[in-house]
Amino acid sequence: MKHAETVTFGGSGLERAAHLRNNPQELAALFEDNGQVLMVWRGKPLVQGPDNGQLVWVDARHPMVASATKSAVFLGLEGGKGLFAVDVSHWTPDDLDTSTLNQFLDPSEQVPQGGPAGAVFAELRAVMTKLDARDAECAATARAVLEWHRTHGFCAFCGHKTMIGMAGWQTDCAACGRHHFPRTDPVVIMLILSGNSVLLGRSPGWPEGMYSLLAGFIEPGETIEAAVRREVQEESGVHVGQVGYLASQPWPFPASLMFGCIGHATSTEIKIDPEEIEDALWVTREEMMQIFAGEHPKVNAPRQGAIAHFLLQNWLADTLD
Repeated sequence: MKHAETVTFGGSGLERAAHLRNNPQELAALFEDNGQVLMVWRGKPLVQGPDNGQLVWVDARHPMVASATKSAVFLGLEGGKGLFAVDVSHWTPDDLDTSTLNQFLDPSEQVPQGGPAGAVFAELRAVMTKLDARDAECAATARAVLEWHRTHGFCAFCGHKTMIGMAGWQTDCAACGRHHFPRTDPVVIMLILSGNSVLLGRSPGWPEGMYSLLAGFIEPGETIEAAVRREVQEESGVHVGQVGYLASQPWPFPASLMFGCIGHATSTEIKIDPEEIEDALWVTREEMMQIFAGEHPKVNAPRQGAIAHFLLQNWLADTLD
């Protein structure tokens, strides 16, 4: 395994067993017999508190699962047991506090009805670095696919309501016969270098001091390399020559695949597009060491778990592969 595959949400090697997705009888047996079910509430996986260091799996007999079995998503196999995810967002806690639910990083936790002792629903961004590789892959997969179902319940061609098929990995339209599949949006995120410096930027609305690598969606008909050059030039005015690939990261917020790239700037003058970003600046390797140490007067360290943190940390350590 390449070092690049150790990025958060990568490198687990989950046995997805896609050949079982069209075998409802065997899946039903796996689910009811000894299935392990991950409950997800409003995008939050069930984890073990207070450290939130592992997912909490329940069986099919759990009361919150029983009402959602028809929409269960088959994640794969682990030691011969079936792994599933169900969306339990229909449940509303009696003491629900909605004041933080739409924040960038929701700090609130919810205790499930009849759940295992110490189990809470927690924001995946907050717990992702505490999970091991297998739990992180399962949580990311569950969140992305369940969110797709939540927002894509109707046929994109004829508008009729669709039905879940292929163990959650497809929806079918009885009206026009079309099939739909979970979407993944390709995004480039760029380590743009000029000599000893790296280019950082910040988007409007980000928390104070938060900067990251520039990033943007790949457009239809565009290569990864072309997207890197276009996005950097559009956002910062900096031109990029040689581009290379470094690492990728599934990013289920809601359903992106981040292509981490390295690019070498052919110009250094910054002229931002205020509709794209709020600020951009060149940061030297020495300044980046200050940032990671929490000693920089303006810039905070990138969030752990994000591919930007991974790329910058490995650039500093000269361990990019």
